[in-house]
Amino acid sequence: MVGAVSRRRGPELVRAILDSALDQLSTVGWNGLTMEGVAAGARTGKAAVYRRWSSKADLVAEVLRAGIPPLGEIPDQGSVREDLRLLCRRMRDGMHSRPGQALRSLLHECDSESSEQFHAVIRSVLTEPSVRQVKTLVQRGIERGDVRPDATGDYVADVIPAMMMYRSKVCGSEWSDAEIADLLDQVLVPLLRP
Repeated sequence: MVGAVSRRRGPELVRAILDSALDQLSTVGWNGLTMEGVAAGARTGKAAVYRRWSSKADLVAEVLRAGIPPLGEIPDQGSVREDLRLLCRRMRDGMHSRPGQALRSLLHECDSESSEQFHAVIRSVLTEPSVRQVKTLVQRGIERGDVRPDATGDYVADVIPAMMMYRSKVCGSEWSDAEIADLLDQVLVPLLRP
């Protein structure tokens, strides 16, 4: 049949729906996003969207989970400062990825009750992986001898994610390389020194 459009299924259709939802978040925001608009953007019926996600919040949570780039392993850079610098840059890149920007604007736009639905996503995609990585890098630094042995507390591991989220969300910081270096040199490295 000439001009027929093949019907997408499975992972291809899911990717089209998630991409459409991200487009909607980026252009019309949380309040303007509709399941019908997502379906139209994905060139599918809204039943295909509702079959996979029962609500707008479930769909958006999946967009964020699937889209925010993972931090990945941090290769040994030779010092805790350089290891943490690479981690901070990856965190910044994740926060400024298209899904990361959608998450930040979503949290600004939603009322507190709506944004509560996304706190678990923030924890699982951003906060917990970041804290785990900081702990891994601090332990590596202890083994290397450039971090004091008792610098393994939860508050130490929270400093970078907390500062980056606070400065990004509240202060609008873009986290330049110079700001990352200042965070490390003025706060975290002195806190970790033997």
